[in-house]
Amino acid sequence: MSDTQALIKKFRVKPGERVKLRDEDAGQESIFPDKDIAKAATDVFAKDINKLQDRLYAENKRALLVVLQGTDTAGKDGTITSVFRETSPLGVSVTAFRQPSEEELAHDFLWRVHKALPRRGMIGILNRSHYEDVLVVKVHHLVPKDVIEQRYEQINAFEKMLTENGTVILKFMLHISKGEQKQRLQDRVDDPNKRWKFNPGDLKDREHWDEFQDAYETMLHRCSTPWAPWHVIPADKKWVRDAIVGSIVKETLEEMNPSYPEVSWKKSDFKIS
Repeated sequence: MSDTQALIKKFRVKPGERVKLRDEDAGQESIFPDKDIAKAATDVFAKDINKLQDRLYAENKRALLVVLQGTDTAGKDGTITSVFRETSPLGVSVTAFRQPSEEELAHDFLWRVHKALPRRGMIGILNRSHYEDVLVVKVHHLVPKDVIEQRYEQINAFEKMLTENGTVILKFMLHISKGEQKQRLQDRVDDPNKRWKFNPGDLKDREHWDEFQDAYETMLHRCSTPWAPWHVIPADKKWVRDAIVGSIVKETLEEMNPSYPEVSWKKSDFKIS
């Protein structure tokens, strides 16, 4: 078993497994104890992901969907910046989901997500996703409990349909501790260059910390499937978070093993003058 395969096994949620986030170490600094080495490894992963994505784009048969979920300040934006910074803009799409619009609310909860999915040949990244509808919506009691209950299986069926049609799915729950979130929120308030990131509404959600942890635990238990597994990624240390996600994305693309298509002509048939 390779080091990356061991990481995947360590952080992947087995189908039906119950995860207690309170018992999970959000730091895990021992995995990548040297910050500089971890950053250098992420640089290599980013370059390799770009090369593999080029093959995926040329092959034009499958897609990779990366789902990022986490509480406020968990580092969804930072993960995208670090892991995919070498990937050509022609081959990657990023969609950040916020509060749904009036039009989106007039459709089923998966409608806006389906529109954002990557076409064949692409890597699609969702910064928040359809899982908001069993997290925020659940914690703030925006729909009845029986509606939430139906959504878990609806999500599983939706993701299975995607995989059966050529989309490989990676789901990362960026696990941050309450203490680290407090520090990051304070940094946003204190730093003039970060204040634009601060949303007073984040403090309201922080008041529901335990409820959100419970909602995440249920999500992981109900929606980590063989075809679309969840990974709980320690996110207190940014370099650890990025290196783990980068290594798993790279390993997944290598397992997909996309190939450049064969051409119907011979090199000897042409002479370019």
